[in-house]
Amino acid sequence: MLAGSMLAAAPLTLTPASPQPSGLQPGLNVRYAYPSDIKSLAQARNALKHRSEAGPPLTGLDYSTTSIGEKALTSKRSETVAADISGYVRFDAPGVYTIDFLTNDGLEAMVGGQLVGKFDGRQTCEETIAVDVEVPRAGWYPVKILYFQRKKTACLHMRRGAAGQRVTWISNAAFGR
Repeated sequence: MLAGSMLAAAPLTLTPASPQPSGLQPGLNVRYAYPSDIKSLAQARNALKHRSEAGPPLTGLDYSTTSIGEKALTSKRSETVAADISGYVRFDAPGVYTIDFLTNDGLEAMVGGQLVGKFDGRQTCEETIAVDVEVPRAGWYPVKILYFQRKKTACLHMRRGAAGQRVTWISNAAFGR
């Protein structure tokens, strides 16, 4: 019932970046931490606060499920990785959109100042609860994501769809840093 009630709620209004950035490079910025273990967003946040390092930029948010042993995102490791991801996502038209994420494991995602995705735990590559957002105007919207990967495989995807349409992967070209 919770999921249905969240979908029936009024759309969250996103706040565009102000001023609108210009001259952005493709992708998203990321900082990594590599704790000895990680089971929650609080542990990820704490690890990043105490010791983090810049990683190679993400190309966007379309990282398919890895095989065991493959590195998570652009990190140095395949397991026990915390990531602080930031940048912008572009919406080409105003309107109401549905946003969700696929994540393995934890995720807390903010877009345009609104919490649009959250899972605090461990799972295979599964969807977050879909959230409806209102985009007041075309342009760039800030993205801030806390992510962690604990054991075995990893994935991270962001999807969106205009009101009444199916959600699909967001093209890497829609992200800037």
